[in-house]
Amino acid sequence: MIENHDETDARPEVADFDAFFAEQTRPAPQGVPLRLYGRDYVLPPKLSTIFALQLHRVRDSANPDDIRRLLAALFGPDAVDHWAENGMDDRSFGIVLLWSTANMTQPGSMTMAEAAEAHDAREAAQAPAGKVRPPRPRPKGKGKRPNSGKRS
Repeated sequence: MIENHDETDARPEVADFDAFFAEQTRPAPQGVPLRLYGRDYVLPPKLSTIFALQLHRVRDSANPDDIRRLLAALFGPDAVDHWAENGMDDRSFGIVLLWSTANMTQPGSMTMAEAAEAHDAREAAQAPAGKVRPPRPRPKGKGKRPNSGKRS
C-alpha cells in the first residue's frame, strides 16, 4: 500500500523574520541632533543598510556625486550643497563626518573638539614628511644686488 504524503510535510518551516522582529520591538532609538549653517539635522540612530552599502561602494571614489548620494542618507538630499554654499572647507567637512559617524553608532562618544583633534592628527599622519617647508628668511646684506635698471 502506498501512503500519500502531503507536500508540506517535506518543506522546512519558513523562517519568519517579520514575526521575529515584531516580537523584538523596542522603543525606537532617537538620533543625535546637530545644527550646521542654520539648519537642524538629526542623525539616524543607526547605520542604514543603504548607507553601509554605499559607503563600501564609494570608499575609494573621488566623485563628488558619490559622496553627495552617500551623505544624503544621513543629512538629506541638499545638505552638502548647502554646506558648500556657506563656505565649508575640507577640514570642517572632515570634522563633521568624524563626529557624525562616531555619534551615530554611539551617541555622546565624541565631542566636536575631539573630532577636530582626531581629524588634525589623521591629516598630520598622512602628510608626506619634509614635503612642505616654510620659506627661509634671507640674511640681510646678501642675495641679489639691487640695480638701477640701467644696462652696463
